[in-house]
Amino acid sequence: MELNHIIAEITDQADEFLGDRPHRDHAQSAVADLIECDYFELSAANRTTVIAGVLAALEAEERFGVEFVGDPFKDEPESEKEGEE
Repeated sequence: MELNHIIAEITDQADEFLGDRPHRDHAQSAVADLIECDYFELSAANRTTVIAGVLAALEAEERFGVEFVGDPFKDEPESEKEGEE
């Protein structure tokens, strides 16, 4: 079975295992459990690839919410501050 197909199938089922409060760690363990039950024939390397692929797809869909990237305590650049006045 092609791994991209498995990744797409699991990603399509995300609502079932993410619940109301999607969190990356919860999703990772839920995907691992799903693979253990439904795709037990996959090798360990393929399981890792599928988990990473599903998490990447869910992140691309922004299913885990928005996280701040960067230093929240760093001052804004002067050019941005001047535009606010």
